[in-house]
Amino acid sequence: MRPKILLHVFLFLVTLTTTTLAGAEWRYGKLFFVGPDGSLDWGGFLTWQEFFAGFAFSLSFLGVLTVHEFGHYFTARYYKIKVTLPYYIPLWLGITSSIGTLGAFIRIKERIFSRKEFFDVGIAGPLAGFAVALPLLWYGFTHLPPPEYIFDIHPAYAQFGNQYEDFVYSQQGNMALGNNLLFYLFEQFVADPERLPNHYEISHYPYLFAGFLALFFTALNLLPIGQLDGGHILYGLLGYERFNRLSPILFTAFIFYAGLGFIPLDTSPTDYWWWWGGYALYLMIVFRPLFPEAARSLMLVVAVFSAQICCQYFWPGIKGYNGWLVFGLILARMMGIFHPPCPDERPLDQKRKVLGWIALVVFILCFSPAPFIFE
Repeated sequence: MRPKILLHVFLFLVTLTTTTLAGAEWRYGKLFFVGPDGSLDWGGFLTWQEFFAGFAFSLSFLGVLTVHEFGHYFTARYYKIKVTLPYYIPLWLGITSSIGTLGAFIRIKERIFSRKEFFDVGIAGPLAGFAVALPLLWYGFTHLPPPEYIFDIHPAYAQFGNQYEDFVYSQQGNMALGNNLLFYLFEQFVADPERLPNHYEISHYPYLFAGFLALFFTALNLLPIGQLDGGHILYGLLGYERFNRLSPILFTAFIFYAGLGFIPLDTSPTDYWWWWGGYALYLMIVFRPLFPEAARSLMLVVAVFSAQICCQYFWPGIKGYNGWLVFGLILARMMGIFHPPCPDERPLDQKRKVLGWIALVVFILCFSPAPFIFE
């Protein structure tokens, strides 16, 4: 086996291990290598039962991720584009909760020739991954354990019976998963309502948690901005000039939504000058790549900052999802908002335009405006 292939296999096996450990942590609601007093305890190895519970999450989540990446890979190979096998990125610290990975990616090592190739390579991954996520979620929602399952993880909930949710989520420190349209449809029309878990507890259900993360990453990739999969798809549909006019507008709307509620208005600005100034600096950093002139970037910063303050002033309860601000920074400074041109700018055929609309439907089904809610 060639050394490069060995690297890909090694990264996959390490990521399989780290996601199994992370899956066991989420399933049982505890860190295995941290003692009760918060100190490190490297003797806290998993039992076989805990291992298989974590492996159920790992195999499910990495299965969707792998199919997604190989959708890109095989489509690129079909067009004879030089491409690498997927690089998996393991990430597990053992001292804090994680999902065991930062995902996976392939590297395209030569220029793509046409809009059609960009479109096909871009759309193949999300559609392939979504096709695997659907039966995973179907299995998860049709094989839910009885409600008492949660008492094995949180014995203190048993005193409240099946109405525990009315009593245990009033304190801070809880994390809930947001909703998306596909999850809502499964909950309404597929699952047994008597066994449905609370969204604060879905992380303890390996197949549902893996399915939710699969939908989250699918939606993330389908954002129609820059060189994300959704950007490749929209570029294929619109072409170089129209896409690169629209992508900055979509990115600005994304940042506008993400920053709603981030600016404190309940006290004098002088009390939070550092917060206001830091956020203004953030906006300048993410909007600077949109224009060659700094003055135009500054005008956009002022416009977005002012509009967000006005919205918060007239609608005090309005709130975006501030967690998207981190991804906005990655998009602006690492991945890019614009799409490079290709030699062949011929429009797509009708069947690919239909596939583009299907990708939009998949995005709507998978996207959660607030995917992870921390209290």
